Amino acid sequence: MRRLLFAANWKMHLGPDDTRGYLKTFRARYNRREDRDIWFFPPAVAIEAAVLAVRERTDLLVGAQDVYWEPKGAFTGAISAPLAFQAGARATLVGHSERRHVFGETDEDTRRKVAAALAGGLAPMLCVGETLAERDAGHTLAVVVRQLAGALSSLDGPTLSRLIVAYEPVWAIGTGRNATPRDAATVHREIRAWLTGRGADAPRVLYGGSVNAKNVAELLAERELDGVLVGGASLDPEGWAQLVQTGAA
Repeated sequence: MRRLLFAANWKMHLGPDDTRGYLKTFRARYNRREDRDIWFFPPAVAIEAAVLAVRERTDLLVGAQDVYWEPKGAFTGAISAPLAFQAGARATLVGHSERRHVFGETDEDTRRKVAAALAGGLAPMLCVGETLAERDAGHTLAVVVRQLAGALSSLDGPTLSRLIVAYEPVWAIGTGRNATPRDAATVHREIRAWLTGRGADAPRVLYGGSVNAKNVAELLAERELDGVLVGGASLDPEGWAQLVQTGAA
């Protein structure tokens, strides 16, 4: 039986005070379920506040939105995996589409960050996905496989089993458009085959891209989807508490 994972990426929203209030409300509204995990990716300044607010709940985990690949050094503005771990983070996003397309992150950068996250005790959630032009050209699977290989090809099966992949088509993020469950399942199947073909045991593959309360049930009805990575729809604690109780594992 699959265990669903709902991941909230708050992006550049919700500071420490906001985070404390949010999680107080969320915990009052969310009835714990044993068939799912809820992960939060707050801004770096709010990681510790989030960790303290969920510290006795094993089903609630806090991660970083990004880490640099060096463990320490003269890199003003960056945070390392060891620093994020010290703040209480236990996971990190890697290669989110905004990191790739706004900040120019390359496949080689994602490889370094995945390695740094693993070395620093964080579970990487590698984000992959195609642009609209790549999709229209029929290159979706080729792009996704290239991104997987660029970040993960040097890792063995047990190491691959420690990470999560999130398929987030770039054209669907923040646009109100999303891949159909069938479209998403096709890509998820390819990702899962790539990972299991290299020895990963029961890899988890999430979908991200304009996920909201109206479409999440239809998406999760597709068995290839092990959960969702959500941006804007995760910023309201009451709405998020309702969304994460959707779907049966």
